[in-house]
Amino acid sequence: MKLGMKSMKLWGLAAASMLLLVACGSSGGTIRPTTQQPPTANMKPQTTIGAGEGQLNLVLWDGYADKSWVDPFTQATGCKVNQHPAGSSDEMVSLMKNGGGGQWDMVSASGDADLRLIYGGDVKPMNVNLIPDWQNFQTYFQNPPFNTINGVHYGVSLQWGPNTLLYNTQTFPNKPTSWSVIYDPTYKGRITVPDNPIQIADAALYLSKSQPNLGIKDPYELTQPQFDAAVNLLKQQQPLIKHYWSLATDEISLFQNGDAVVGAAWPYQTITLKTAGAPVDDTIPQEGATGWADTWMLATNAPHPNCAYLWAKWVSTPQVQAEQALSFGETPVNSKACAVMETLQAGSCAKYHADQSSSAYFSTIAFWKTPLATCDDGTNNCVPYAQWVAAWTTIKG
Repeated sequence: MKLGMKSMKLWGLAAASMLLLVACGSSGGTIRPTTQQPPTANMKPQTTIGAGEGQLNLVLWDGYADKSWVDPFTQATGCKVNQHPAGSSDEMVSLMKNGGGGQWDMVSASGDADLRLIYGGDVKPMNVNLIPDWQNFQTYFQNPPFNTINGVHYGVSLQWGPNTLLYNTQTFPNKPTSWSVIYDPTYKGRITVPDNPIQIADAALYLSKSQPNLGIKDPYELTQPQFDAAVNLLKQQQPLIKHYWSLATDEISLFQNGDAVVGAAWPYQTITLKTAGAPVDDTIPQEGATGWADTWMLATNAPHPNCAYLWAKWVSTPQVQAEQALSFGETPVNSKACAVMETLQAGSCAKYHADQSSSAYFSTIAFWKTPLATCDDGTNNCVPYAQWVAAWTTIKG
């Protein structure tokens, strides 16, 4: 696995969309109707892929277009790949303004950016029939609610990962069963969590089980009292935090140096630390976990649409999906990638849970989505994204 891990998928400070729509569910794959169609909903996607235009301009997470699969792609298609690595979802949204500005072709957006891009009119529908391996995607990722609205696909799913509880096995000889340990004063000064407003959803997920009277059903759709409860929990946690990490390597260093013994992480950190001989393990506690999933989305004004579709086809194949999973430390959406992963690195399929898309493990993950003002029930009582960002600033102090 390479150490060129992408920057933390931070939400940053851009204002949230206040669109009056019914936000889609974060798990289960149910696509609920919206009260407002995306601006590009009626744009008909191309029905064939023509000759490549010779160029492809990508806004992406660093490491998502590695030389090992980019060079063969260029050789096969003639499309030279130009990359602009982004450090946050907000940077991606900014770069994709005005449909990519006639410059950018695609963006590897995460679930916290997808709805902003879709409802901002910056990405347009894609024809999944032009992506042969789409039919091999795990069922949930064929039509996930963060990139598919009213049956219209605004991108092609790519990879995913859970946000796990990482712990030092010497401090915790018995596996922790609850997220309560990252709020426990016993571990003051030895706890680490991401520097990311999405942590409010993690707190809400924990509260949904520990304080069921709050009535939290979806950690991304919070009424003001529910939101306030999550924020208050994180403010209580703040004095216990050793460091809010922005890069995976930051957290790895904290555990290697013994500065942290428990925290929120990705499988990448666990695997890297174990490879280095650190006494760590991870788990998804009884409350479940949040998670992220990425999508290649096509800019509304993409100058090289044929190269873009050729790229979407290429990165959807089992071989490239497996290569990216092992290079980056995440899980492919193509169900046939698992076998390829095993040929490349024995045991990697199970290690990354690539064989568990229909298991209890997968069903416990609430995938990121943009918090919107309109709740799932159609009422306008949920706290929108901008308030999450503002609250995070006060939480960290």
